[in-house]
Amino acid sequence: MTTDTHPGTPSGTFAGAPDLGSRRAPTQFPFGALTDDAGRSADPVLVEIVQGSLAAVEHEVETAIARTSRSPMIRDAHDFRAGIHDRKLRKLTGRSYSALVHPVARDFPLEEMKEGDVFFHNDVYMSEGGIGHLPDLCVTVPVFAGPEGDRRVVAFVQAFGHHDDIGGAVPGSMPSHATSVYEEGLAVPPIKLWDAGVPNRSALAIMTRNSRMPESLAADLDAECSACLMGARRLGELFDRYGVETVEACFDAIIDRSTETYRREILSKIPVGTWTWEDYAEHDGVDDPQLHTQRITLTRTAADDPDGERLVLDFAGTSPQAKGPINHCGDYSDGVFLKKWLAPILRNLADTPERMAELDVNEGVVPLIEMRFPEKGTLLTPIFPAPTNARTFVILRLLGVLAGVIAKAVDGKMPADQETIRYTGVYGEDLDGRPYLMREVLGGGSGGRYYADGEDTIHVVPDSRNLPTEFTESRFPFIVESLSLAVDSGGAGQYRGGLGYEKHIRMLKDAHFMSIADRSILACWGVKGGKAGTPFQVVIDAGGPNEREVDALADAEEVKAGEVIRIRTTGGGGWGNPLDRDPALVVRDVRWRKVSAEAALADYGVVLTGSVDDDTLSYDAEATTKERAGRPAPEVEDAFFDRGPGYGTLAGGAASAQVDHL
Repeated sequence: MTTDTHPGTPSGTFAGAPDLGSRRAPTQFPFGALTDDAGRSADPVLVEIVQGSLAAVEHEVETAIARTSRSPMIRDAHDFRAGIHDRKLRKLTGRSYSALVHPVARDFPLEEMKEGDVFFHNDVYMSEGGIGHLPDLCVTVPVFAGPEGDRRVVAFVQAFGHHDDIGGAVPGSMPSHATSVYEEGLAVPPIKLWDAGVPNRSALAIMTRNSRMPESLAADLDAECSACLMGARRLGELFDRYGVETVEACFDAIIDRSTETYRREILSKIPVGTWTWEDYAEHDGVDDPQLHTQRITLTRTAADDPDGERLVLDFAGTSPQAKGPINHCGDYSDGVFLKKWLAPILRNLADTPERMAELDVNEGVVPLIEMRFPEKGTLLTPIFPAPTNARTFVILRLLGVLAGVIAKAVDGKMPADQETIRYTGVYGEDLDGRPYLMREVLGGGSGGRYYADGEDTIHVVPDSRNLPTEFTESRFPFIVESLSLAVDSGGAGQYRGGLGYEKHIRMLKDAHFMSIADRSILACWGVKGGKAGTPFQVVIDAGGPNEREVDALADAEEVKAGEVIRIRTTGGGGWGNPLDRDPALVVRDVRWRKVSAEAALADYGVVLTGSVDDDTLSYDAEATTKERAGRPAPEVEDAFFDRGPGYGTLAGGAASAQVDHL
């Protein structure tokens, strides 16, 4: 039993989850099984067949969207997801996160739905927590099965993705200085977009009329609706083949198996106890940069706890809601979306990386996580009409906060930090005078792990990617002069953080640059002696007469024809003491131009010999040992986490936070 010191819980005591004055978020959709025995009587072979069929349908829906959509964000960057849910609204597939069916079922009773119906919504505050900002448009199609005359809703196929423009104050519908949702675009509560196979042309006309990119919006919506309708037919065939009761028993078995797998393989790695950690967003686009706190107090309950063996995540201590658009509506429907969003972090506790990759995150994780929220009016519990378009600053940071608080519980056997999403882009008129908008979701380096380096240029959305240069140069008035790994961006460590991108874009015509990004001051943290990575940075006309660094939150930075935009994304944090890194790996990194020769000595204490240019690069073993021996040894009281030099600029010169120490 282990207990971390935090407000409200004396050190060395443990009596269940501490009372921090937080609350559960009420829901009208409690977790529950479809069958009386929760699928325990299901044929295990058929369970595998059904689970494989669900994955195939989900993949077919996503493939259809990718092939028939029009906008670069959907078609090329693949910033969209599909999901399959049962009639209890439980997510059955676990390949990636998806939105929720809850708001549709709340406003449209299942017994009144018809075959061919398509429901649509993007209203953040009416989404039960499943939609984070207005550009994420969600399409939901009910699946019907049963004998003629008694066909009923048995499941749902859903797709949601980030679209080019849904109106609002700036192109792209993500105004970085917004102070209310009314500046962010058109908000649509759940509506019936297709009625029994007939599109609602009036609703479509309203949405496209409010978009600066009406053609691509209409094409993307058509692709998503058609793909989900196709997926509903495929899923209906599964029910017709095996029968509703049999398939629903398999659904229960799939969910129950996930629950038991996570209980046995993941929860067992976390000792009973309570720990607290926090991290921060650095700015909200309105106020001056400051520490916007996101805190998690994690309690791992015992098997004999009256409410069961589980993880309790208490967000008490989270900062008040921001004036700007970094808020996220997390406290709806018992936090069910947030549970599934954060659960992939738990997979890092699997026995092997291979086993980690096998673990799906479906509704089976929900019974194992309890969430407690502060009262309304915080970053996670904003009050309408607080803006939310940059809510990634909160929900991405929470991934790291959960990883960090678990790292305290398991002696650091979690990855260091990563920040793998930010939006950059340019807009204006092309060489023919037509308006255009190019936006890209560039990834960054992932954190070093206790067994391996972090990965380079990772994107948080599964299967998403940077835009192909051949496509962007043919469609937009700029040239991509280079796209490479950002040297020295990964945090130093026994296992180095992954590298971010470095991209150079030369404009051929005057335009405006936009950016929605965090981690430009506060770097991705390192853990257990590992160092922080380098932060996000955008410089225009580097080395030229008009060189300037652009704020990470920018709506309309002017860029002249001929100027180069240099974008460097974040590197992941390092894991473990850099002086413990194998010198041969440092030599390899220098040879691969991931680490500079200067950093090899300064960060890793490796004395190089020879040269990269003539392939004679090596290291002096004796000099390296002497160099490392002369460095100060880590002290017991040193912080367990390294936040980088930017933290001190926002924390009054402090090198670390109180929660950074064990």
